[in-house]
Amino acid sequence: MPRNGEAYLNDIKAEARDVRLLGKRIPEPASHPAFRNTFEAYAGLYDFQCAPENLELMTYETPDTGKRVNRAWSMPRSYEELVERRRAIEAWCELHHGYLGRSPDHVASSMAGLAMGSALFRDYDPARAGALEDYYRYARDRDLFIAYTIINPQADKSKQAHEQQDQFLALRLLDQDSDGIVVKGAKMLGTSCVMADEVWVSCIQPLAPGDEPYALSFCTPMSAEGLRILSRKSYEQSAHSRFDNPLSSRFDENDAVLYFDEVKVPWERVFVLGDRAMCQKQFFETPCYAFEEYQAVVRFMVKLRFLAGIARRITEVNGTIKIPAVAETLGQISSEAASMEAFVNGAEVLGAHTADGYFVPDLNMICSAQVIAQQLYPRLITQLRNLAGGGVIMLPSGIEDFLNDEQAEWIFKTQKSPAVAPFDRVKFFKMAWDAIGSEFASRHTQYEMFYAGPTFVLRGHAFHTYDWARSTASVDRLLDSYDLESEKRRAGR
Repeated sequence: MPRNGEAYLNDIKAEARDVRLLGKRIPEPASHPAFRNTFEAYAGLYDFQCAPENLELMTYETPDTGKRVNRAWSMPRSYEELVERRRAIEAWCELHHGYLGRSPDHVASSMAGLAMGSALFRDYDPARAGALEDYYRYARDRDLFIAYTIINPQADKSKQAHEQQDQFLALRLLDQDSDGIVVKGAKMLGTSCVMADEVWVSCIQPLAPGDEPYALSFCTPMSAEGLRILSRKSYEQSAHSRFDNPLSSRFDENDAVLYFDEVKVPWERVFVLGDRAMCQKQFFETPCYAFEEYQAVVRFMVKLRFLAGIARRITEVNGTIKIPAVAETLGQISSEAASMEAFVNGAEVLGAHTADGYFVPDLNMICSAQVIAQQLYPRLITQLRNLAGGGVIMLPSGIEDFLNDEQAEWIFKTQKSPAVAPFDRVKFFKMAWDAIGSEFASRHTQYEMFYAGPTFVLRGHAFHTYDWARSTASVDRLLDSYDLESEKRRAGR
């Protein structure tokens, strides 16, 4: 059987990790109120893939070992296999409504993409290629939950990594010997690192001459000696109850700064060492970036579908759905949600291609979707707020208010709706507020705006991946259809 939730949690609990929160080290994060529900949510994903009715949908038999693992590890060789893979990703995303941005299928997709491009690594260094191929099989066969940190801390953004006042602000090489390398410094944005088995560490940002010690790519367990996991505030811990915060109480994937305090990484886990160009090539000259961001667009598609459902329900609960202006807003929201469906299908069909025998989704469709997503998400949240009005604010303070008979009576008198009972009205608007207005919701707005990087970077990717030759050829065909001589003859007629 594939990995299930119990196996995932047992593996986490068996290894100590250095998680820091509110000035303290958290010895058992999987049991701590800041993290335990999200651990359970991830365990639920693994349980879902093991259910007999989901086994074929969610998993596949690896060609070399015959083990069943999540389809995110698969390396599709046809359109049909790519779609099978996407259906598994979509099914997982439906379980968390798109709110777990770094679920286990995300970096598994990255690792599969790197493995598909192993020829590039062989040209770079056969030993590093061997390490990558072996690690991919190791992680795949164990169905590991891998997170990643591929961004350097912001600090002085006008300076390169090696120009910062502290040369170990960003993670860099400290030493190396026959056993491996030693690294020191920080990386961000460690989303889901608290809950992951391992972390892939690299740098997707372009590095300048002098940054060679920062040009690294490797994987290490989250329990590695010297690895500090510096958690942000836990929205799960701040959630009042599941009734009051149904999203943030269960799907707070967390973000963390990782500080590597002289962490030793064995050679069999090192993929790039000291090569700035190769750090970039591993993402963009293999299918890695295409597959990891394809997963992200599928997740965003599911999330938009969920938010569109909230929009519709708001208008039904408030009795405004028949107002023409409201119906127009819903039409806009539904069109934008449908556009993400179109981008996913377009990536699978329009520009998808075969590379080294693998079927790769179209990167321009993916980048274009993410450019649109960055603009769309904050606008959509504002539209939902406009539809809801004061309904998401004037709510009972908590589930306890329903347990007080006198107070409950006043709630039933004041929380009216033409469509649902008072309790259901409160329940719905509590959920809606958690999606659009809570601190958890605000984090998601910021997160989606920068999910795949700054706007100018994404637009640059869209620019470089677009088929400009096709567009300009159309212009040239029109210009070539007439010339000065032909126009003279026409003028003389």
